[in-house]
Amino acid sequence: MRIGMFADSYLPDINGVVTSIVTLKRALENDGHDVFIITTHPSLIHTSYEDRILRLPGIEVKQMYGYVATAPLHVKAYSIVKEMKLDIIHVHTEFGAGIFGHFCGKMLKLPIVSTYHTTYEDYTHYVNVFNSKTVDVIAKKTIERISRLYGASCEAIIAPSQKTKDMLLRYNIQRPIFIVPTGLDLERFDPHLSDPERLKEIRDLTNAKQNDKVILFVGRIAKEKSIDFVIDGFRHIKERGLPVKFLIVGGGPEMDTLVEKVEFMNLKDTVVFVGKKPAEQVPAFYHASDAFVSASLTETQGMTYIEALASQLPVFARPDDVLTGLIEEGKNGYFFRSPQEFAQRVDEWLSIEEDRRLQMRLDARKQVDVYDMRSFSKAIAAVYKMAIERYTNTYRIESVMIKDEIAEVSASNRTDKFTVMMLSDVCLTRELVKGKMVSEKTWEDYRDDEKVAKAYQAAIRKLAVKDRTKREITDFLNENTDCTIVQINAVIGHLLQRGYLDDLRYTHSMVLNLRSLLMGKNRIIKTLKEKGIEESLINEAFSSESQDNELNLAIRWAEKIQPTIGGRSLMAKKQKIRQKLLLQGYESTIADQAMTFLSFENELVQEKQNLFKAALKAANRLSRKFTNQKELRMAIKKALATQGFKFSDINEVVEEMELENESKNSE
Repeated sequence: MRIGMFADSYLPDINGVVTSIVTLKRALENDGHDVFIITTHPSLIHTSYEDRILRLPGIEVKQMYGYVATAPLHVKAYSIVKEMKLDIIHVHTEFGAGIFGHFCGKMLKLPIVSTYHTTYEDYTHYVNVFNSKTVDVIAKKTIERISRLYGASCEAIIAPSQKTKDMLLRYNIQRPIFIVPTGLDLERFDPHLSDPERLKEIRDLTNAKQNDKVILFVGRIAKEKSIDFVIDGFRHIKERGLPVKFLIVGGGPEMDTLVEKVEFMNLKDTVVFVGKKPAEQVPAFYHASDAFVSASLTETQGMTYIEALASQLPVFARPDDVLTGLIEEGKNGYFFRSPQEFAQRVDEWLSIEEDRRLQMRLDARKQVDVYDMRSFSKAIAAVYKMAIERYTNTYRIESVMIKDEIAEVSASNRTDKFTVMMLSDVCLTRELVKGKMVSEKTWEDYRDDEKVAKAYQAAIRKLAVKDRTKREITDFLNENTDCTIVQINAVIGHLLQRGYLDDLRYTHSMVLNLRSLLMGKNRIIKTLKEKGIEESLINEAFSSESQDNELNLAIRWAEKIQPTIGGRSLMAKKQKIRQKLLLQGYESTIADQAMTFLSFENELVQEKQNLFKAALKAANRLSRKFTNQKELRMAIKKALATQGFKFSDINEVVEEMELENESKNSE
């Protein structure tokens, strides 16, 4: 593989990140990979490229231990990176060169892996010069947002420890996070490789006597390293009269402050600063010492702890999650929680037998075999491979447009562009933003989301015409879309949530409308049940109505239809009205009561007229069947009787009738 590593610092700088990058570069190259370093150097405009190391121009920030701040965009450097023909980008910082790495990854369509080396939330004091709680909160929130933003554009994130992974998960970073402890070239820290004369020179720097012990610190002289905590401990060590020197290797913004502190506490003969040293000289300082100490609680892994153990030094440290499984109390080191307890632990260490101290040195070396750089590089290469495979089958979201509850999401992979639409709520739940990478399988899931969105739009159009019930829309979607029942339920859920569907509201509205049409309760209930309305909702809609209202509506309906029923007997008319009341949905008892409120005076007046008309119709119809006058008259009477006319009236009218056959016979 051709790997581009982007970092804000590199050799000749010395820190844990640089050590990690140098170790990884060497191990990957030993395995046959091509590694390119893209880093910074203090220059306003000059970009240099030599021996596969591209240095970006930047401004050195003295108060941040020589950190070089660089711009996120470099036209000339981008052209050089393009010519590297990289397979993958590995960023080791969230700022400067790291932002440039993300830019190169986007423009060159390359997968990005990020290693989170630094717990930036522990470094907010650099921007919080007035020690303001508000500024501190804002700074930490900003770090969280930046970490989440750049994490979203990575295919994988590497955390040196479980502590770091837990922090990233707390930031809600939705990317695969792999715990890969930073490897070390363990052979560099073999004590037998150091020149005895050089070791004597180093010990002489502390004015240590033959039986004195030297405890070492290596690292940046900065506030977050809590070196002042250790110096306070050496005041108690001196008070106890313990023969121990404190050797501090490194430089940084707190150097002057700590030197003044040592002078003020009268510890110049005990605490010695030797400044910043080249990386190749650092192992000798470990080998010239008898133990290592650090009170830092801001490490993501703690490379200097591992270097010390690899150099066969027992370690004094404050308890921290990052040290779980690395430091074992009394076996290869000691924990302390206060300066006084640190002095006490040193006293305990000095009091044990020499052979026990020798065993602690051997145990220290055994503890770091797992950090061998060969295992480290193979684990990182496996992450690279996964990231490349993931990226090849991954879509990058190019845009997200939301309008009228529908989101249109456009994405592309290395060869094609695609667009899907989905409900805006689904888009927000999935946290789809420009630049986010999604797998091919996930994109196919979005196709299912599109089905739901289109079905939702169809349902909205249907509801725009008139209100519908949940069952009606469900049946409509079943018949007119290819959505599964799960997807249809999702559409129904969204419609319910937005208030476009509401069976209770529909029920109240329907009851009101149907009541305005003078419809009875039974027919309304039947109509609503056919539309899928639950009985409980129907009961609730009718709960406020009284029996008197039902009767009043029945009377109104009967009065409305009474004039429309003519040409029949009073009895037949009453039966017809009652029948229509029942068909309109009124109970039989309500119908009977309603009939008692009707006036039939006009019908009584018209009764004989209606009877005569009915008799003529019957005679006309039956005369073809009956030629015998007596039989014909009897048939007419029976027909009229079935229509509800009174028998006395029937006899009177029929007997007075002059039938057609009789007229012919008289002629």
